[in-house]
Formats: sequence, structure tokens, C-alpha cells
Amino acid sequence: MVLHGLQARFELPAFERADCSDAYLAFLRAVVFLRMLNVSEENLLKLWHLEKKLLTLLHVDSIGSPTWFLDACGPTNKPRNRLLLTNFNMGFELKSQAVQLGLDFSKAAPELFAGEEMGEDALRVLGQYLKLFSRIQADMSVEIPLMRKATRWGGRLTS
Repeated sequence: MVLHGLQARFELPAFERADCSDAYLAFLRAVVFLRMLNVSEENLLKLWHLEKKLLTLLHVDSIGSPTWFLDACGPTNKPRNRLLLTNFNMGFELKSQAVQLGLDFSKAAPELFAGEEMGEDALRVLGQYLKLFSRIQADMSVEIPLMRKATRWGGRLTS
């Protein structure tokens, strides 16, 4: 029931457990862990939409996979370069707010107008993402010490 609710709210393709990729499961695990750290689902959904928008502006969506937005989930190298939910490696430290302009992962023909001429700007979306990500980090930093204490306390009960 919880899994189906997450799939619906995050607009994910519905797979049975046997058909799920490791990346898909890593994404679901990340969402559950963030909820355990008291990050609101509303903020996670906002972040999710910003990440997907940013990846669309960078044409990551053109690689042909139905789960293109989750295919990077799982790898843990260079975590400061990765988006929180999709775990996509941006190729630079996110706090630097430096997107390589014109970055395009697609093989398709270029559009008639540049994205910024159409009202889309990857730097603007990245700025919105970083602002929300900072708020989420602040929320988590309050919860982490409490989780550590609860884990230590719970460990005494199981030993």
C-alpha cells in the first residue's frame, strides 16, 4: 500500500518488486529514509519536480529509458556532485551553482530557439533546487542527532 502511494504521488512507473531496477529501489529507499528524518513529503515532491525539470533542461530525458530520471540512483561516488533524489551526477559540486551551459545529453536535432529564449533556464532551476535543498538539509541536521540517540537507546533493548 505504501509503495503504491509513493509511486502515484511521485508519478513513477508501477513495477512489481521482481521487475524493479536497483536504481528504482534506491530511489524509494532514499524517499523513505528522508521521511524518517522528518523531511516533509511536500518538500520532497517539490524537490523531485525541480530535479526532473533540471534534468529535462539538460536533455537527460532523451536517453530513451522509461525511468531515465532514476537510472543514476544508487552510485555513491562524488555525493556532493549528485542531486538528492535522482542521484544524477551533475559533474560539479552543487554548491558552486555552475552549470556548463549548452550541456546536452541528447542526440536529437537542436530546437529552433534556445531554452532560455523559451523561458527555461537551467541556472534558475538549479538556484531553486539549491534553496529547497538547503532547507531540507537544515531540517535533517535537527533530526540526525535525535535518530542517533534513538538508535543507541534501541540498541540497548536488542542486545
